[in-house]
Amino acid sequence: MEINYHIPSFTSHYTLNLLIFDYMKHFPERFREGIKIASVFGSFDGAVWNGGRCIPGKYYPEMNKKILHEYNRRGIPIRFTFTNPHITEKLLEDKVCNEIMKMADNGMNQVIVMSPMLEEYIRENYPGYKITSSTCKEIRDMNDLNAELDKDYNLVVLDYNWNNKFDDLALIKDKSRCEILVNACCTPNCPRRGEHYRYEGKYQIKVCAASQSPLGIGGENVVMEEFPCQYRSNNIFTIRDLVTYVSPEAIESKYLPMGFDQFKLEGRTASDMHMLESYMHYFTKSEFKDQVRFELADRLTGAVRYFNIFPR
Repeated sequence: MEINYHIPSFTSHYTLNLLIFDYMKHFPERFREGIKIASVFGSFDGAVWNGGRCIPGKYYPEMNKKILHEYNRRGIPIRFTFTNPHITEKLLEDKVCNEIMKMADNGMNQVIVMSPMLEEYIRENYPGYKITSSTCKEIRDMNDLNAELDKDYNLVVLDYNWNNKFDDLALIKDKSRCEILVNACCTPNCPRRGEHYRYEGKYQIKVCAASQSPLGIGGENVVMEEFPCQYRSNNIFTIRDLVTYVSPEAIESKYLPMGFDQFKLEGRTASDMHMLESYMHYFTKSEFKDQVRFELADRLTGAVRYFNIFPR
């Protein structure tokens, strides 16, 4: 049975993600059985529909076409995190976001949604996209969750608080369409998670407005008071004490037999080294971790950074 991983950021982790994919293709014996990179999620810079994490910067169409091409030619869909909760009718008309949707509309790529208004707009104007329901909805009631699975979603990303509650997970009626966030850095039952999503959405709108300003001030120059969160420093080692942490062993021994085979790794704004360690933890056989980590880090940080040169 395949273990489908949805990994973060086709932009900020561009080189790392292509490296790990090509490395896995050349040395499959070094990785856990059934591992597959099912998609890479994130957003191009300057996309006001983006949510979850603020992604500042300007939109560069030619560079983004190259990024899209490199993933898609490897058979990897990209999933746009268009989960900003503050969508308005005016924002539906955003030029950059509509250009992105047209550019990637090839039947392979996908969208993650939160706003009903944006979801309806995408379904009407870009029906070629598979649509995923976002964990940002924070669905905590089982009846509501099963009702969400009754809708026309490709996948539904579960609220991380369902993790490891196996009696509850057994009540989900369509487990194959559930996506489990396995490495959440938030404290369990975080009372400010929704507030944080709303903050990031407002920040995204502000930086995109600045990026598109005729004054050219640039979204990176927008200053907002940082959202106070003591869990920003959590990593693949510190989260293992949380009840919401899902280990690779639990995926193989518990989740797969139950019928869950879709898993998400968060980390869009984490460093490459942070994500490399997460990939080692979830993807690599223990006896090869040091070698794989070294060889990938060497290519990632060295002068030679070609993606598909892995001599045996």
